[in-house]
Amino acid sequence: MLIEFSFANYRSFRDEATLSMEAAGLGAFKNSLIPCNSLKLLPGVGLFGKNGGGKSNVIRAFWLAAQFIRNAQRTQHDGARVPVTPFLLDERSAQRPSSFSFVYVYDQTKYWYGFSATREKLTEEYLYHAPKGQKALVFRRVGQQFTFTEDKVRRAMISEAVAENQLFFSVACTMNDAACVRAMRWFREHLFFSQDYSDLPSQILEYAEDPNMLRAISDYAKAADLGIDDVRFEIDNQAVDTQIPLPEDLPEDQKAALTQLLRSLSQASQGPGAGMEMWKITVKTSHPGEGRSYELHLADESSGTKKLMSLAPAVESVLQKGGVLLVDEIERELHPALVNFILSKFQSKRTNPQGAQIIFTTHNTELLNLELLRKDQIYLVDKRSDTGVSELYSISDFSTRTTDNIRKGYLIGKFGAVPRVEVEEVE
Repeated sequence: MLIEFSFANYRSFRDEATLSMEAAGLGAFKNSLIPCNSLKLLPGVGLFGKNGGGKSNVIRAFWLAAQFIRNAQRTQHDGARVPVTPFLLDERSAQRPSSFSFVYVYDQTKYWYGFSATREKLTEEYLYHAPKGQKALVFRRVGQQFTFTEDKVRRAMISEAVAENQLFFSVACTMNDAACVRAMRWFREHLFFSQDYSDLPSQILEYAEDPNMLRAISDYAKAADLGIDDVRFEIDNQAVDTQIPLPEDLPEDQKAALTQLLRSLSQASQGPGAGMEMWKITVKTSHPGEGRSYELHLADESSGTKKLMSLAPAVESVLQKGGVLLVDEIERELHPALVNFILSKFQSKRTNPQGAQIIFTTHNTELLNLELLRKDQIYLVDKRSDTGVSELYSISDFSTRTTDNIRKGYLIGKFGAVPRVEVEEVE
């Protein structure tokens, strides 16, 4: 479970921004809170704000850090740039490191992990854990200087293999450092990011052997379109011959490249020989019509139906396993009722017994009516017009009464993060 995510000097955020999942002392929806040791955590947080304010950059910062943590030992070859993008609207920030940090709980152990980096190298990195309730150092790094309190000899040997553009955390996992491997599981197994519905066929293929997930995708389709009675999945495969004769007049360098590609495809196939398997996925929906049911192909369904179906695997996976799901523009192509349908799954202990969490961006101001979310679940992102700096803050930072109309206050600019536009009077 995520307790806190912080980052600084990334894209439109120059100064440190912190997204806290720790619940404030509010009376609303107490039963939806997630118990975590002595803390109560929020099952979800929504990021609201104007276009261009920086909402998506919060999701991007989380995604970039998570992907880099998962893959730094594989992607960071000699000379590879660290994939950070600093704030670029002043003279100093471009030369300063970007930083990212997480506080989370996995398997009843609390972890603190963070790193700072420029495009050229890591400047700082640390991991602490509390397996026995007391915070203890696993490793700390400043540049290429490392500090350890446990397993010093072995970790010192690992540090010698860590390049200045790599994370010690990632490299240590490949060398089976037990503490790092345990801490890494949260990043690799319990973080989920939503996908566009154009990826739906690949998601269906991924869960082809999981009838529960296919049933969930079908149920979400029925929730999106009350006219859908059933969803049928057809998944076929066929062998493809990779021993394809190449044109005689093909240049030698292109012929060599294609030959190598075909050889790689052959080696990647399930069985021996020169063949590989190609999968064909057909999704058909059943609709009631005059006198009987009629089948339509997935391509004939609305964008909203396909969007909700594409969200189903990530939503159901995180609800089943626990973890964090991040969704940018959750309301895109979805009716507000369908957004509520998704969020209510996280807000209810019945559908969220594992303490899953969702972080999402939205322009849907209907969610500001406090009938589904608490005030501490509402964050705003605004950008200062004089500096171009984005800021992240919570509605809980303002003095508001439980009877206040938060939506109305937001729309009239009481909390900022709303577009300043003049609407012409219609006569």
